[in-house]
This record gives sequence, C-alpha cells and structure tokens, in this order.
Amino acid sequence: MQQQRNLKSVRHFSEDILLSEMKPQIPDVSHGYHLVKGKMGHGMEDYIVAETKKTNGHDLRLYAIFDGHSGRNVAKYLQRHLFDNILDQPEFWENPKEAIKRAYKETDDEILERVGDMRGGSTAVTAILIDGEKLIVANVGDSRAILCRANGGIKQMTIDHDPLKEKQLVENRGGFVSEMPGNVPRVDGQLAMTRAFGDAKVKEHITSEPDVRVERIDPNTDEFIILASDGLWKTPRRRMETGGSLPHTTRKPTLTPKAIIHQKYGNKASYKVEEVEEPAQNGCPGLAILQKGPCLYRCTLELPEFSVTSESFKKKKDAEQSAAQMALDKLGIRPSADNPTAEEAWTDLIARIKYIFSNESLNKFLSALHPLSGHLKAALGRVGDLNGSVPASAIAICDGKPNNLCKIINPKIESQPFLVISYIMRAATRLPELVVGPEGQLSIRRKNPYPPDLIESILSQESGVAENVTTMAIYIPCSTEKPVEPVILNISSSSYYLDVIAQKLGLSDASKVLISRTIGKASSETRFYFAAPKSFPIDIPSDHLNDKALKFGEPLNARASYICGQKIYGDSILASIGYTWKSQDLFHEDVTLQSYYRMVISKIPSGLYKLSREAILAAELPLTFTTRTNWKGSFPREILCSFCRQHRLLEPIFSISSIPTKASSELSRSSKKLKVSESAEQDTEYADGDDTVYAGAKSVGLASSFSCEVKLYSKSQDLILVCAPNVLYKKQNDAVQNASLKVLSWLNAYFKDTGMPLEKLKQLASVFDINFYPQNFIKEVVSCLFVNSFQHSETFGGKPEPNGNNILNGVVEDAESSIDTEGLDSGVCLSNGSLLCVCYSVSLVTKDKLQKELLESAEEFEFEIGTGAVIPSMEAIVSQMSVGQSACFHTELPPQDLVLAAAKDSPSALALLSSPCCLEYSIILLRLTEPPEDRMEQALFSPPLSKQRVEYAVQHIRDSCATSLVDFGCGSGSLLESLLDYPTSLETIVGVDISQKSLSRAAKVLHSKLTMNSDPDAPSRGIKSAVLYDGSITDFDSRLCGFDLGTCLEVIEHMEEEQACMFGDVVLSSFCPRILIVSTPNYEYNVILQGSNITSQEDDPEEKIQSQSCKFRNHDHKFEWTREQFNHWASNLAVRHNYTVEFSGVGGSADVEPGFASQIAVFRRVVLPEEENPQEHKDLECKYSVIWKWNRSNSALTD
Repeated sequence: MQQQRNLKSVRHFSEDILLSEMKPQIPDVSHGYHLVKGKMGHGMEDYIVAETKKTNGHDLRLYAIFDGHSGRNVAKYLQRHLFDNILDQPEFWENPKEAIKRAYKETDDEILERVGDMRGGSTAVTAILIDGEKLIVANVGDSRAILCRANGGIKQMTIDHDPLKEKQLVENRGGFVSEMPGNVPRVDGQLAMTRAFGDAKVKEHITSEPDVRVERIDPNTDEFIILASDGLWKTPRRRMETGGSLPHTTRKPTLTPKAIIHQKYGNKASYKVEEVEEPAQNGCPGLAILQKGPCLYRCTLELPEFSVTSESFKKKKDAEQSAAQMALDKLGIRPSADNPTAEEAWTDLIARIKYIFSNESLNKFLSALHPLSGHLKAALGRVGDLNGSVPASAIAICDGKPNNLCKIINPKIESQPFLVISYIMRAATRLPELVVGPEGQLSIRRKNPYPPDLIESILSQESGVAENVTTMAIYIPCSTEKPVEPVILNISSSSYYLDVIAQKLGLSDASKVLISRTIGKASSETRFYFAAPKSFPIDIPSDHLNDKALKFGEPLNARASYICGQKIYGDSILASIGYTWKSQDLFHEDVTLQSYYRMVISKIPSGLYKLSREAILAAELPLTFTTRTNWKGSFPREILCSFCRQHRLLEPIFSISSIPTKASSELSRSSKKLKVSESAEQDTEYADGDDTVYAGAKSVGLASSFSCEVKLYSKSQDLILVCAPNVLYKKQNDAVQNASLKVLSWLNAYFKDTGMPLEKLKQLASVFDINFYPQNFIKEVVSCLFVNSFQHSETFGGKPEPNGNNILNGVVEDAESSIDTEGLDSGVCLSNGSLLCVCYSVSLVTKDKLQKELLESAEEFEFEIGTGAVIPSMEAIVSQMSVGQSACFHTELPPQDLVLAAAKDSPSALALLSSPCCLEYSIILLRLTEPPEDRMEQALFSPPLSKQRVEYAVQHIRDSCATSLVDFGCGSGSLLESLLDYPTSLETIVGVDISQKSLSRAAKVLHSKLTMNSDPDAPSRGIKSAVLYDGSITDFDSRLCGFDLGTCLEVIEHMEEEQACMFGDVVLSSFCPRILIVSTPNYEYNVILQGSNITSQEDDPEEKIQSQSCKFRNHDHKFEWTREQFNHWASNLAVRHNYTVEFSGVGGSADVEPGFASQIAVFRRVVLPEEENPQEHKDLECKYSVIWKWNRSNSALTD
C-alpha cells in the first residue's frame, strides 16, 4: 500500500518519475514508474530502466532515468547499453565508483561515435541496489535521486550539475556560461547543464563524468528511493508536495483513465502491452528498398468482469490510457474535474493563513526547505512590536498557494498582483482568535506568542548566515533626472533583510515594503522593492474587491516598471536576495550596474540576440534566416518566446500549414502568392486543415511545402498580432524560424522608433506580413514603454542604419583616426552567405586617446555576411578584408545602455563617458567558409539556375518530340519531378543513381506527384511509366539503351575526371541516346559567384590567374572545367562516337565574359541506315537494380 500511496502522490507530475520502494524483506523489493509527456513541442524523449538481474550470486536491482533533450537517440542508447557497460567492468565489485565512472565515459564515447545526432543529449541518474543492502547512485545532469526514510527524513543522493555552480569547470575547458535574462544559465549559450551524455557540439566544454555515491541500506529506516527528472524538483509547488513542508490543499485535476481504474480495481487490473507488426507505411507502393514501419503498441486491459483491447498507438502509455478509457466507457464511469469555486477558494485561503501561523506549521518549518520558513524565523528575531510580524508581501511572494487561490477569487489579480496582499490581510481578519494585523501595517503576527520552548528550539539552531552579509543592489530613483546608482546592503545575522531594504527606502519597517515578481529566470531571487501606498485597501467588502484598484500616492517609476513589466511606484531597489527552496540560509547575489543595463536591453528583440551571443557591441539581430548551420546565437523562435516571457505574454502559437505538391507547383508556375486572410481566425488559402500549435504539430504528408503562422496573445487571451508570411519553405523549421524573425524584425523596428505614427506602423506591419490589433498592442506592449519619458528612441536599437552608399558614415575618420588595415590582401571580395570567423575587441577610448577601457572581446566570433548579423560599420570593413588581415577603426558612441551593458567595470566606464569618447574596434579575420553552390546561384539568378536547366531540357524535349527520357545521376529526382510540371511528349521517364537514400526520396516524390493528380489535363497525365534504378552511370545496362533523350545535369563534376571521361564513352557508345544533354559548372564564372573582382585583359596575366584562383562551388566537386576544357572533352567524345555536339548554357551570356554560369553540351546521334535501332545489336546486360517501378495502368487499378 505504501507503493500505491507514493505512486498516487506523484502521478500528476508532467515529468517521468521512478520509485523503487525498499521493504525489509529483500525478495519483496518492488518498484513502480510513471512517465508523462510534458508541454514541450516534441514527443517523449525520456527512457527508464527498472529490472532485476542475478549476477555472480548477487541480487541486482537496476533503476535509471535518462532525460533526453534535442532528440531521443542518446537516451534510448543509454537505456539499452549503460548498465551492460557498467556490469562489464572487471572492477565493479571491488571498486564500483571507478567502474561506473569508466563505464559512463566509455558509453559517452560510443554515443559520440555511433548515434550521430549532433544536437542530441541526455542526463542520467542510475541506482543499483545490491542484495538489498548496498545502494550505488550515479548521475550526470539535473535528474535527482532522493532516499526517503520512515521517520520522514530525506537524503539527496545526487548533485545537480548546474552551469553556475560549475562555471569554473566550463571555463577551464574553454567554454563559457551565458546568463540571458528570461532564460536559464547555459553552457556556450546552449546547454542548461555542465554534465551530460552526447551533446557533441559542446562536448569539449562539458563532461560525462558522474558523481557517484554509495549508501548502506537499513531496511528498518530506509523506506524507498525516488528517481525523477528535473521537472519534478525544479517547480516550487512540486517541492512543497514532495517535501512535506506545507500541506497541499488545492483541488486535484482530472484523473487520467488509468488512475481511475487503479482507484477502483488496484492490482486486480492487469495491463498487457504487445508490439504490433505493421507493414512499412512509406507512402510509396513498389519501393524495393526495405524500410522499417512504425513501432506501434496495442494494450489489453483485463478486469475481473471483462477485458478490452485498445487500438494501435505509437506509445505504450497511450495504448494503456486508451484501454482504460474503453473500460470506463463500458462501466459507464465519467471522470470530472474538481475545481474550487470562488467561495471555496476564500475558505481555502483562510485555512492557508491559519495553517501558516499554527504550531504544527512552525514545527514542520524546523526541517523544511521552504522560502516562507526563513521569513517566519527572521520575524521571531525582530524586536519590540515587530516581533513575530511577517510582512504580507513576503507571504505573497513565497507561498504560491495564496496567489493561486486569489486568482480564482478575482481573475484581475493577473494584471494587479499586489491585490493579493489585500486578500491575505482580509483573510487574516477572519481569524481574530489566532492572528492580528497591527494597525497601519501590512503584516500579520500571532495573537498569542508561540510556546517558549518552540521559539527557543528555533532560535538555538545554527545559522549558516555570516555575521555580516554584504551584497550590492541598484537604487532606481523615481525621478528620471536622477541617475541609477549601486547601493550596498549590510545585513547582520540578527537583522531581517526586508527591514534593511526598508531603511534604504526611507521606511520604518518591512511591513511597508512591496515586493515585485521575480525578474529573469523563474529560479531567480531578483526583485524590485518599493514603498506601499499609505492607504492600502484591506478592510473592504468582498463584493467590492473585484472593482478595487490600488491607488499609489507616489509617481510611477518608469525605469523600474519597464524592466519589471509591472507597475512600480516611487523610488525602488533592485536586489537579488531572499530565502529559497535550496537552503535555510539567506541567499544573496550582487546586482551590478552591468546586470541592470543587461536587463534593460533584454526587453527588446535585438537586445536578447546580443545577449545570447555575448556580443552586445558587435552583434545585431540578423535581417534574414538563411540556414540553421549559419545562424549563430539563440534561434528566432527562442528569442520570440523569451520576448513574450519578458513582456508577460503567453507563449507564441506557431501554426504550421503544409501545401501539397500540386498546389505548390501550381503556385510556382503561376507565380501567385499565398493569400493572407483578413481575419486572424482564418487559415491560409492552401492550408490542408492540419494547422496546429507548433508545439504539437504532427507530421504532414510527402512532397509538401510549409508555411507558418505566428500568433501572440496576452495573458488574458487577447490576440495582439498575427504574422502569416506568404513564402513557402521546404523545411518546417525554416518556416517557423522565418516567421518568428519577421515578428522580431517588426517589433525591433518599433522599438527603434517608439514615436512612430500608427499609420506608419501599420504600413511596416504589412511589409512583414503582420496584422496587429492596435488596442491590444498598445495595452500589452506599448504601455510598458514608459522609458519614452526618460530615454531617446535610439536606446532601443541605435540610429537608423546607413544605406549601402554611405555605410561607413558611422566610422569616425579624421586626421588622427582612420581605418588601419594590416596583412596581405588577396584581392577577393567576400560574397554574401560566407560564414566568417573573427577575433575582435571593443574598447571605450577618449577622443584624445589618452584613456582606454576594454568593454568586450571574443577570440572567435562567427557570423554570416550579408544578413546584418553585426553592426553595419563592422560588416562593411570586414567584407573588404582577407583572411589573416587585421583592422582597427573607431565609431561614434552607441546608446549608453549598450555601453554599460557591455562594461564589466561600470564605474570606470561611467567616468570615461563623462568625457568625449568613441569606440575602438580591433578585428582579425581568422577564417571564412564560402556559401554553398545553390545559395551563391540564388543570389544572382532569377529564376535559379536549377530551374533554368529544367526549362532548357523541356525545350529540347518539345523540339525533339521525345517520348522516353533517362536522367543519369538523378539524385533525389529533382529534374524528373520538375518535368512533371510541364506539358511534354514524354511517356517514359527513368532515373539512375548510386544513392539508395536519394532514390528512396525520389520514389516517394514521384509516386506522390504521379498518383495524386486526377485532373486529365494535368501535365503529368501523359506519363505512362516511371522506373528508378540503383547503379553506377559508368556501368552499362541494356534496359536503358536507345532512349530518345538522356540528361546528366550537374553530375560529372562530382566524379573524378577519369570517371567523367569513362561516363562519356559508355553513354555514347553503349546507351546511345538520340540526344544527350550534359551540364557542368563553368569554373571561370566562379569569380562572379564568389564576389571576386574580374581583372581586365590589360592586367598582368600572372596577377589575373592569381586573382581568379577561386574555390570550387561545392565542397563535393572533384573538378570544375573552364569553357576550353569542357569543349575539348565534349568535342572529342562526339568525334569518337559519331555524334555532333553544340554548346550553350544558362545563367549569363555566351557573348559576355566569362560566359554562362552553367555550361551545356548537347550531343545528337548521327543515325546511319543500318543503326536505326541500336538496342537490337546490344547483348542483354542488367547490372542495375530496380528500386521503384510505376505504371499508370497498374496504378489506376490500385486506385
């Protein structure tokens, strides 16, 4: 029954929990586990182990939780292999600690070598119980193991590997820990822990070495152990529930069907889950490549009265819940939610206040880690009339229960959180026999003192607080004419920190101090402290509470309100101090001017991006999202989510629309745009009805393009804006990131010019495909910008960017200061899309160059050129540099907020800012990576070269009336697929390639396109058969002999030159197509694609060759030919095999140097009378394997 009780108490947690109960009789050791998917937008990534083994005469109980992130591969591998690797260690029985550490390291090495998921990783907590006597616990990451004892005591067996705690470890390994406001600390701005399996991208800066503990188990005192991932431990309410410090009296949420069955039947309910054998669902009949079908599960639930069997599901737990629901339906049981009414919430609030000040509560606080316990103990140390008085504001911020109840009583609490204090004080008036609220004070104390022996035992406890705690805070005057200044808080061991803050604010005691919600991450203790109004509404009728708003006598503190997102009045103090869930001691952390200004800039999108890159004076929010690889720093979607949290909005809603191939191709041919609906509630014109919140978007069909709609809502569910871009993307993630970036760019433009007229703001919104609701936008976003009264708009993004002809006018150039460049110049200009890596530093210098203060530096800083990812002057200068060159230049000062957010030594920076100053940038270009071939081409050609090549082939098909076509090196079928969009004479199409993976994709795309279109006038209706072969195009297969048309577009350069020559001989001598079209890049055109300067004919020939020595367009190209080389190769082939050849190309012009970007040779067979059918004279050779075959007549019968 103990196990049932524990399982029941944790079954609502949205994380995976594993309990192993240890009873006195070793054979009766039992376990249970509960896995629940959280609210993130991906499937379950966590795995557990719970099994028994007999090894070397020992009884082993193995338990583990592997909390995966960015994919499930690593966690799944750990489930299968980690314990085997541990038990395989020879020294496990003699030295288990070292054996486990070695096994963890070996397993991590295997993962990095085999799994191949560069972004994937997992935490781990493992527990091995040997013979019921010896418990060995190891962990990496933030999952925990807690040993629970019969007397209610607990012992944590693991250590959280938090980036702040192990910052030195990360820095020693060459990494850094970022602390972006609104987010948790992360290693290299990515990983929220310092130890994990996998995570190859940051592996150099983290480790997989576990902490290992060995504990002797006493069956009389040690009752059970709980293993759980971080979601259980890091939520305060859950800590309260598991820690036992305060009772949890909120109504339970609706029970799951399985839980209701358990309540009714207990162990009499038996669940049997079986794996269902399902055929591969690849959406492509006839595909010969074996593909694994989805892993599905079916559950049979056996009850005493009957049994039921569920449908098939991808997850075991879903199958179990479905079976349980079927049983409930059969029993006629309907679960219902039990939510308290406003009256019941009032009753609960009164009961809560009563409990907090009861003897029973204080007894529990003796051993509890609850923030309110620190305030109660500190209150008992106060002297005079304040003895035992606890400020109502402390109760409001430390105990989530009153807040939740007050929101039920009055939903307006969300917008006026300080009203909670009114409800708390009013609830105290209902308990006159227990507590009193001193007149004129917002505090509560017991009417009768606690028993003396109880107080003595509390005050006699040793405190870890130093004799005199000193911490730095920030004093923010209400008047914007006065500067923000640091202030020192000195707190002795006998004083109450809220009384010290009250004195700094000029108040008599802590009861007159109001405390804001936390700033930044949820676990932060950074808050604003300010004076409560002199007439605070307390004793007012309950029927008027809903209409009552607080009336502050002091003026609004614009700066504090802007950062907090909550109205702050009068002078305020920003401090990071308070009692926490982690310790009974007072937590404190310095809040510096730098951290204050970082909070200021974190309120805008560009500021969030700058902080994520730790490059405040160098980085800018990019204007475009090109590729996931080239994007550095937090992704647009993450930044948008952080922005919403900063401004107290709901998480953004991402709705994905998939557009089928037909609609997408029609859209492409007609050049129409997606129609954006007028109403925010309608879908786009081509939406397929599968629009869902991105957090739960399911997979869409094959051969689709994607668009993404973004919606922002206020906490009260008011729609603020809708962004529905009219651009299609091949990848779902690209659609999401680009839509997010559009929203961020529009918001950024507004923050740069907050005085923008509404009409201009609407015009700008239309540019970004945004429809916003002015009233809601003003209420939720504009209303927080009180900073307009004390700062210029340039604080929110700086001056407008100069145009392309004057991009360096932000650089200071005079007789004494210029752009100094050192190093050899290669003569090659960097092309847009190149990924650059620079080493840079930024210093604040006086105009006379006598004083200098380093503000910011980076040994390696990567960015993509042409996207606006750095400040304009920096990009303009770097784009003129060569690898190895250095440059030094000066710019005018940016907004002071940015300078102070970057400055580590704020006083020195402020002292320099009092004199005329500028910024000095020193840059070294370390390396560059050229953009991929397709991106270089897209930048210059419209339509893209790939489409121009298709149109070129289509024209030859039409001119020759070809009915059969073979594409040599078809890859993923891009040419064959594109041909289906044009009306031609083709009846048979064939593709050949050596990549089965590419052929599989080609088969799915072609099958989808050939079968989905029932329109008799569709271009693809003329195709009667299609075949894909696996084989090398340098091998002969007689089935492809004598086709009307052969194509080999942009293929031969991926082969060695001798293989390309071999292909030419084989295709013209053996396959003998009537016409063969071969295209390959023109190497001479690379100087244009890669942005180099083309030399004139009069230049020195050697210099010309050196300047035009460009890289190949693609890293996979084995060679690239000049026009002369290509002509020589093709002409010789034509002569040897009785073909004529003519040369042409696409992209550029034959009459203008350097010719076509993609050069083309068209071979035509000279047909002799005796060779009209070359296939008759060929021996039957079938070297190719049929991968996929389609026939229209068979398809029609199937359909």
